[in-house]
Amino acid sequence: MKETFPPPAALAAKVRTLAPSMTRSMQRVAEAVASDPAGCAALTVTGLAERTGTSEATVVRTARLLGYPGYRDLRLALAGLAAQQQSGRSPAITTDIAVDDPIADVVAKLAYDEQQTLADTAAGLDTVQLGAAVAAVAAARRTDVYGIGASGLVAQDLTQKLLRIGLMAHAPGDPHLAVTNAVQLRGGDVAVAITHSGSTGDVIEPLRVAFERGATTVAITGRPDSPVTAYADHVLTTSTARESELRPAAMSSRTGQLLVVDCLFVGVAQRTYESAAPALAASYEALAHRHR
Repeated sequence: MKETFPPPAALAAKVRTLAPSMTRSMQRVAEAVASDPAGCAALTVTGLAERTGTSEATVVRTARLLGYPGYRDLRLALAGLAAQQQSGRSPAITTDIAVDDPIADVVAKLAYDEQQTLADTAAGLDTVQLGAAVAAVAAARRTDVYGIGASGLVAQDLTQKLLRIGLMAHAPGDPHLAVTNAVQLRGGDVAVAITHSGSTGDVIEPLRVAFERGATTVAITGRPDSPVTAYADHVLTTSTARESELRPAAMSSRTGQLLVVDCLFVGVAQRTYESAAPALAASYEALAHRHR
């Protein structure tokens, strides 16, 4: 079978997503290839190690973490990315929002950042893992969804969507209730944890309980090597949020999470179309008089 590697367009997104969990030396390599793909593509593994003040082994480990079997494959991706950037695409604009920015600039910066978050999340999303999560939810007796704060809003969004196509779903907002609900899960059920940091204890605990009870578990997180993934059968990675003083990480992370939730929901609706379509129509009909 032919091996598939991340396409060039996904490389920068992978760096942004994985860099926070890398060692400092690996971060230097990742930052170099993302900021100057053309220059790095022209370097041997020894040359890139010297440029970043690291070792050849670190360069190779970084390449593998980014999804490439070795440095040669990473160089090919860098060359492809450099070619794309030289084809006339507009340079990226900064999205840092200043206190005195005109509102029109705020709109433009936020819109650009939202678009970048969506593009990064889509580029880095593992569709094999997504397909497995879709299959599990579509066949589940019930699905519990855990999230706190901004991620809790996303959990409610997923639950509402599943309920409207006739599937049993819960999004307990209270951490204690989440754990007591998780105790009732068993094989054939699904538990979904949504946490950008991947280290939110109130989300990890019910997922751990669900995992130990035999439920299929899914983690939607911006940190693919975070603690929550220890209890996840399937991991769906979102883009790393770009946080600033006036834009908390929760705003950016929620954008990526909502995209993943929408992809998960649509996949489930496709798989259960014969029952999902009439259930969705019935829900529309039940609410129609409220929209007149």
